[in-house]
Amino acid sequence: KEAAGKSEIIFIAVGTPPKENGEADLTHVEAVAMGIARYMTSYHLVVEKSTTPVETGMWIKRTLEANARKGVKFDVASNPEFLREGSAIEDFMHPDRIVIGVESKRAKDTLLELYRPLGAEIIVTNINSAEIIKHASNSFLATKISFINAVANICEKAGADIEEVARGMGFDKRIGRAFLNAGIGFGGFCFPKDIEAFIHISDKLGYDFELLKAVKRINEEQRAVLIGKIEKVVWNIKGKTIAVLGLAFKPNTDDMRFAPAVEIIERLIGEGAVIKAYDPQSMERARAIPGLKNVKFCRGPYDAVKGAECAVILTEWNEFKELDLKKVKKLLKQPVIVDGRNIYDPKKMKELGFRYHCIGRASS
Repeated sequence: KEAAGKSEIIFIAVGTPPKENGEADLTHVEAVAMGIARYMTSYHLVVEKSTTPVETGMWIKRTLEANARKGVKFDVASNPEFLREGSAIEDFMHPDRIVIGVESKRAKDTLLELYRPLGAEIIVTNINSAEIIKHASNSFLATKISFINAVANICEKAGADIEEVARGMGFDKRIGRAFLNAGIGFGGFCFPKDIEAFIHISDKLGYDFELLKAVKRINEEQRAVLIGKIEKVVWNIKGKTIAVLGLAFKPNTDDMRFAPAVEIIERLIGEGAVIKAYDPQSMERARAIPGLKNVKFCRGPYDAVKGAECAVILTEWNEFKELDLKKVKKLLKQPVIVDGRNIYDPKKMKELGFRYHCIGRASS
């Protein structure tokens, strides 16, 4: 009540978690919109900041109209966020672009004035376009990841090096090098959720987005690719001790939501493996995940690899890139590393005496 009464611009930034069918759950958005409507006494600009499907702005407007006091004026706008976990402040202060979807000059001028100090490129669209920009952007980035992972699988079969292929592709300005890192696939809360939501949005609008369904499938298959590499080096997984380095879905965050490590570890435990794991930031969150209750969480990377049949890299933390590999070799029961993030040089690993298996490159 106090916030709605004293502010001119109100951002709706609540969660929109996925339902079982992949559709975004917008009950929190509706509840906030109803609360705002009840307490508005003068003009407000209500901005949807949450990641929402197209036409949510329309529903917010209808909710405000149905619940606001008679005569109180307002505008609705869309202002999707593009912040990366681990670098949110940097991304906010120095954005690639700011997208605002508006339907009135007053709303446009208000948001342009708000964001002017950042000196960023501001894209002004209608509300529906702004809503789709968010889902389309994340879905395209996820598509790049699945594409390079598919190419990585071809590289292994053809004797090519995915790192060289990605580098050669990346110099093309139309493609760019970002998001062309082969590995175990994307995770986190944004990409999986937004792909599911965009597929569902498309279905509701009468379009079968087959490309995104393939992106999702390829991403899920990369987990199986890694499990296959582990089986190849330890033979029978049952009873084997496997060290897992990295639990969070990406470095510089403790986020375990949709982290590939969770599914991989659960499958390894399901096959009878003993898992010793370490992550610089996410172990507290990992302990709370039911499927990881039998994991032995270690004090550090060297504690994790001690006595293990092999070490598996699942998150590309700088700490792991800087490990004393000679020490790692001595601590492992066998000098075997399965690298799901391609953080080491295969030639160097071979020189050090490791059996090194990575993604899309020749194994040593």
